[in-house]
Amino acid sequence: MKIGIFSDTYFPQISGVSTSIKTLRDELIRLGNTVYIFTTTDPNSDEIQDQAENIIRLRSVPFVSMEERRIVMVGLPTALSIASKYKLDIVHTQTEFGVGILGKVVANRLKIPVIHTLHTKYEDYLHYIANGKLIHPSAVKYVIRTFLLGTEGIICPSEMTEQAIIDYGVKIPLRVIATGIELKKFTRPDISKVDSEKLREELGIQTGETMLLSLCRLSQEKNIQAVLRALPEIQQNTKVKLIIVGDGPYRHDLEAIVNEKQLENIVKFVGPIPNEEVVFYYKAADFFISASTSETQGLTFTQSIASGTPVIAWENPYLKRIVNNDMFGYLFENEHEIASITLKAIKQNVPFDSATFDRKLYEISSENFGRKVADFYDWMITNYIPPMEHMTNSMLLFGIGTVGNMKIVRNQVTDVISDQTKKIYETGHSLISKVSKASKYVKIKANKSSDSLNQPHSLNDEETDLNKED
Repeated sequence: MKIGIFSDTYFPQISGVSTSIKTLRDELIRLGNTVYIFTTTDPNSDEIQDQAENIIRLRSVPFVSMEERRIVMVGLPTALSIASKYKLDIVHTQTEFGVGILGKVVANRLKIPVIHTLHTKYEDYLHYIANGKLIHPSAVKYVIRTFLLGTEGIICPSEMTEQAIIDYGVKIPLRVIATGIELKKFTRPDISKVDSEKLREELGIQTGETMLLSLCRLSQEKNIQAVLRALPEIQQNTKVKLIIVGDGPYRHDLEAIVNEKQLENIVKFVGPIPNEEVVFYYKAADFFISASTSETQGLTFTQSIASGTPVIAWENPYLKRIVNNDMFGYLFENEHEIASITLKAIKQNVPFDSATFDRKLYEISSENFGRKVADFYDWMITNYIPPMEHMTNSMLLFGIGTVGNMKIVRNQVTDVISDQTKKIYETGHSLISKVSKASKYVKIKANKSSDSLNQPHSLNDEETDLNKED
């Protein structure tokens, strides 16, 4: 297959979406496919490497609220020309903005299927857009539903995403396919205990202390602040240190919480580190900890497990499937449980089972991920309905539905007319009867008027009956 992946973000921009795309690309190529990546320009990209890896960069500018992200300018002619030249079989969009929209247009023009992966739970990120005052969370479903019009299929990285799409009212074929990881980058048997002890020493981890690792972008939605609030209780019951790796707009707020709660001795901010060094931190840690509720999947969880380090995290359907054995970690249901669950995890001594671990490794592997996505591509291409035929079928279904609805409407109108006619008849008959009675009464009165001018009289039986009826 010749596959076009369209995304507003890709390396050298570091993000979970970029990592997912790179992993998918490598696995699809390994399976014998050709992959072209359409993305934004980046001042740090390498033109020679881009050409070698079939990366097509469309002119873009930094996004206003997040300068590390970029937004594409007009690029349809370029994208359409290149996509036509390479004769793509399918388009896979990965973002819902400029480049993602271009991907949908290209697929429509080339009359090939387009599928989309929804990576982000946007309700948790609206504060980045005009401080959350521009778009209300309830409007997200309408935005996503509008974007997905004309899309043939959806890939959900987790059960959380699947449920969100169902709640949005979207009725498009979907598959839950979690992004896999390259196991060899994280199993790393070459990293010894000596290497881990050396890093722990550099980080100030003393003998007998438990090292908790937080590794993510330091932003409000990652909820590291909840972990910090739980640390005093954890500290009272065991020796522990929290190592925070990463950087972001919320770092100063987190540092303020550390100072407020006097946690300077047990919390260390490392800052950003190169990708190739991440595994050393996983290996050195006793537990990877996260209180984020915004993750649609969270590659850091599977990376930590593959490194042999269990996780402590906020429960969700995806993590309940991944962390399904104490070997892989523990989950808490709310912020109040962070301390107790962490202490439980530290005190437990879970035996290692190699067979269970190997099964988990394949489940979270990039190999499994790539195979499932490729199978979905095949299914989509095989069952693809060209736009005109799709429109014809849609019109036919619309026509059938309209006829059925018209029958219902006709029956309803007939019933209403019948009821109204009956009511009119009954009302008219009643009115005629009253007029007739009144006329008869007036006639009787007129006939007796001459006789009754000078003398009183009583009503006869006929007059009495009329008055009673009235």
